Amino acid sequence: MVAYRLQADRYGDLDDENRRLLDHSETPEKAARRALGSTRRSIELRPGTVFSREWNGQMHQVTVLANGFAWNGKTYPSLSKVAFAITGGRWNGPRFFGLRECPRHEDHDKVGPLRDLHP
Repeated sequence: MVAYRLQADRYGDLDDENRRLLDHSETPEKAARRALGSTRRSIELRPGTVFSREWNGQMHQVTVLANGFAWNGKTYPSLSKVAFAITGGRWNGPRFFGLRECPRHEDHDKVGPLRDLHP
């Protein structure tokens, strides 16, 4: 409780919306799932947008299409499928390509999550 109070004093306490969300949740796990669902923002990727990601020393470029994503001469239905094709492992596609928003802090403008995104 002391740690929570110290963080709340330094960074601010819960806003009214999140307080209501927690008050109406049955378990902490359900509250966390609801909070994540309400705060995740999707990034609109327009066809023609090209972004890149380095993996194992090789640069990979992905082009957004109207019906999926183009990489290495093939079309994939999702970024997760492209990430799997590149790495051979299961990844969250938007996270792999740095498209998830990161928390706001002083260095956000210097190193943002979309630094490799080229419209």
